[in-house]
Amino acid sequence: MATATRPDESRWQRWHGKFIVEERYVRPATRRNLYLNSSILIPLGIVFFIIVLTSVLQQTGLAELDRPAELGINSLRSPSTTAVMAVITTIFGPIFLPIIILVATVTWALLARHLWRPLLLAGAMVTGVIVANSIAPLVHRHRPPANLMLIGSDATSSFPSGHVLGASDFLIIAAFLLISRAPSPGRVVAGAIVAVLGIVAALTSRMYLGYHWLTDILASLSLSMVIVGTVIAIDTWRTVRVPDEPVTGPASQPQRDGT
Repeated sequence: MATATRPDESRWQRWHGKFIVEERYVRPATRRNLYLNSSILIPLGIVFFIIVLTSVLQQTGLAELDRPAELGINSLRSPSTTAVMAVITTIFGPIFLPIIILVATVTWALLARHLWRPLLLAGAMVTGVIVANSIAPLVHRHRPPANLMLIGSDATSSFPSGHVLGASDFLIIAAFLLISRAPSPGRVVAGAIVAVLGIVAALTSRMYLGYHWLTDILASLSLSMVIVGTVIAIDTWRTVRVPDEPVTGPASQPQRDGT
């Protein structure tokens, strides 16, 4: 009888183990730097967002750059470039990006020994959607003129850009959660390059195609700074330990895999 129940017990243990938050041990300076990064990103993002929002509401300051930026990027239009930008904006749009995130998080959750990181990524993405959809109707900003939109008209609110916020959150947070467990100069540089190129592609496509002002983009980047900083703070608080430090959270295991 005992032999017959072992497979079930093994499956249960593996399933239960996925909900254990795996801790990792680092030098005290490393943890301080993580908290420092989050403590810089969060207030800086908040302040920057307030500056951008104030400029938009009063149509002064940074908002005065919207029209020149629009004219400048519109001058670069060509059929081939438009085709590329259309593909990019579709990838980071409200249909394809959620599918990409769902597939990535579900695959990660199935392959990883623990669910903490894929769930943290999913939670951050949902938070970004809620924040963007909450701010947009309150500000209720009009998009650029419809005759400038290259792939169909869009009458929804322009501020902030959901495409850019989603791309920034996904690329930066995924890179952080993956690389932070096994950091190396090469991985950090590679992750930074991929994230920056993806974000630049997303924001450029939205402005090029005529759907967002420059300040819409800046608002999204500032909000992403807040969300990314919060994720770093939460992940550091819950998973990062230094040697000989008392463990105050639920029982967990040291980090051993990079999945």
